[in-house]
Amino acid sequence: MAGKVLETVGKFGLGLAIVGGVVNSALFNVDAGHRAVIFDRFRGVQNKVSGEGTHFLIPWVQRPIIFDCRSRPRNVPVITGSKDLQNVNITLRILFRPMSDQLPRIYTTIGEDYDERVLPSITTEILKSVVARFDAGELITQRELVSRQVSEDLTERASAFGLVLDDVSLTHLTFGKEFTEAVELKQVAQQEAERARFVVEMAEQHKKAAVISAEGDSKAAELIANSLSKFGDGLIELRKLEAAEDIAFQLSRSRNVTYLPSGQSTLLQLPTH
Repeated sequence: MAGKVLETVGKFGLGLAIVGGVVNSALFNVDAGHRAVIFDRFRGVQNKVSGEGTHFLIPWVQRPIIFDCRSRPRNVPVITGSKDLQNVNITLRILFRPMSDQLPRIYTTIGEDYDERVLPSITTEILKSVVARFDAGELITQRELVSRQVSEDLTERASAFGLVLDDVSLTHLTFGKEFTEAVELKQVAQQEAERARFVVEMAEQHKKAAVISAEGDSKAAELIANSLSKFGDGLIELRKLEAAEDIAFQLSRSRNVTYLPSGQSTLLQLPTH
């Protein structure tokens, strides 16, 4: 009797395990920021896109393909030529994600590795097209315009493949060795020209200062001559008094000067025998 009970319990437990396994295989989870596309063995890829959460499927007949729909970065280096035939090394940083409603088409036409198949090719295409419109100097001075043009063209191109570009920016922009050396030589020449211009301007300023000083001296001499002719010896006597006053002031500040009353002899009074 006990054996039959154990056998029944065992069968019941086995049945529960089988049912649990079937139920578990009929469920799948979609994490936050992800979406799922269902592939059916008989009907192919379904157009319905499953969002976040737990979903049912038919075991063995259906299986989920999970896509990460969050923005992801990718750096794409490209070597191309400018309008004036200079070699340009550019690195483009792209933040991309797939359009959720386009996932069935993306999986059917491109595959799960859509970013590897699409982004390098369309980025190279757009960069070559945009950079060829500018010469090397404009790529430096109008970098913002170049970046905006690349972003607009690349965003439009990527949308045809079901991709959204959240950000496109030029992170690296260099030129060939010959062009870099030419730019450096040009900068040195410009600095030398600026230095020469500064020297010329300083000479002009000194010349103007000398002319103004000479004019001032001439005007002062003219005023003195006019004063002499007008006041005669009185002005000369005034200048003497001013000079004597200045000399007395300077001597008064010296420690080695002794003042004697006016008219007193400066000879020592020697005793007589």
